[in-house]
Amino acid sequence: MSYDNLCKLLAEQAPASFTTWLLGEAPPQVSVLKTELSIEPIRADSVLFLSVGGGILHLEFQTEYESEPPLPLRMLDYSVRLTRTYRLPVQQIVILLTPPPATTEIAEAYASPTTVHRYRVVRLWEEDPAVLLSDPALLPLAPLARAQSPEALLRRVAARLDTIEEPKRQDVTIRVKILAGLRYELDLLNRIFTEGKMRQSVVYQQILEEGRQEGRQEGRQEGQQEGQQKGQRRILVRLLTHRFGPLPEALLTRLGEITETDRLEQLAEAVLDASDLQSFERLL
Repeated sequence: MSYDNLCKLLAEQAPASFTTWLLGEAPPQVSVLKTELSIEPIRADSVLFLSVGGGILHLEFQTEYESEPPLPLRMLDYSVRLTRTYRLPVQQIVILLTPPPATTEIAEAYASPTTVHRYRVVRLWEEDPAVLLSDPALLPLAPLARAQSPEALLRRVAARLDTIEEPKRQDVTIRVKILAGLRYELDLLNRIFTEGKMRQSVVYQQILEEGRQEGRQEGRQEGQQEGQQKGQRRILVRLLTHRFGPLPEALLTRLGEITETDRLEQLAEAVLDASDLQSFERLL
């Protein structure tokens, strides 16, 4: 999924949140219009109908400012087609996800000798992150907002994710990481969004509890130490599978050769901090 398409999906799923953020007021009702416009079909990123004032809000998400046809001409084209289709006032907002080169002049109008068409441009890197942090629907955009310290902002986003209940948190986290990839290195994303997240998740807690119960049961049947080892190994395998998918047989064999309970516990903790399966295997 491209960055622009993800933003389109966010707006389609929570049009009221985007409308409130961009227009500064909550509409009593908002619905999503079809995004295909005649005459020759073209697709606008997201077209929202506002019952307030009987108008149309057109949101255009752009990862890069430069495009072909140029953005100002496209905005004029969209506006004409929307007006002809719906015969309602059209308000257009371009949301730029990343800043263009410093020498680029960002136009907010299409101008020709006979026509001037204006639209609004939101530079996401200049937006106050507080508004985006306050609404889970807008949270995926927050890592790209204004920040004196981008890493500090990313940690605020991670802390906000902790307040969202599962299973919704997992979906929002994925979207946050996709868009945050426009600004941050992958290693930093993996580190921040791994720290504490699995420990607090319902799935992680369930894996731990099942492992403890099985360890106690096996301890009674086979001896305390051997039962604890099997329980810890089972927890470790489940955590690895939950995080990285099916495990190769060679790794399962290596894990089966580890008999120290403390070592198995250390490796279970290491799963939470590993960015991928290869980085975990380097710890063995």
